[in-house]
Amino acid sequence: MQAAVRLVVGLGNPGREYADTRHNAGFWFCERLAAKLGVSLSVESRFHGLAGLARPQGLWLLLPQTFMNRSGQAVGALARFHRITPAEILVVHDELDIPPGQLRLKFGGGLGGHNGLKDITAHLGTQDYWRLRVGIGHPGDRNEVVGYVLKPPRREEQADIDQSLDRALDLWPLIAKADWNAAVKRANTKPPSPSTPNTSAEKS
Repeated sequence: MQAAVRLVVGLGNPGREYADTRHNAGFWFCERLAAKLGVSLSVESRFHGLAGLARPQGLWLLLPQTFMNRSGQAVGALARFHRITPAEILVVHDELDIPPGQLRLKFGGGLGGHNGLKDITAHLGTQDYWRLRVGIGHPGDRNEVVGYVLKPPRREEQADIDQSLDRALDLWPLIAKADWNAAVKRANTKPPSPSTPNTSAEKS
């Protein structure tokens, strides 16, 4: 039986200047989940981030405040203190290789060049933790990636990302009860295109 999640980590960069940038998609999800669960996030210096506990579920939420490439410092500190295993951790992060509006949920696997995941893996000593990847799209040129992730999405991209975050929140009951097979299937199913006309409705 697969473990239930005891720690959800949203990745991003601290500071107002980064709040609306693509790289902060993980923060956006964690903040929404905190609101859904009624969890107050506050500064926890020993965990190098904003953290809060959903007491009924025994679930920690964490937004590292160490900047993306040092995310593992926060994750490692909280996980060690509360004896949370890597298999009980869900990391939510932006994903260049997925279009805005789409999600991917997976356990373990490669790091895709993501600096936050690289540092978390280094601190945990393993790649075997859950990841929820939030699609932000790719600029098309790898030399433009840094500037791309540190800028806000275009309006239509933001709308698609917001919809994907809503879908991710809808998955939470499945994740909370460790129904991973159902959660993965729903998360990884491509949503219908909003541009596709509903011809059946027009004919009725």
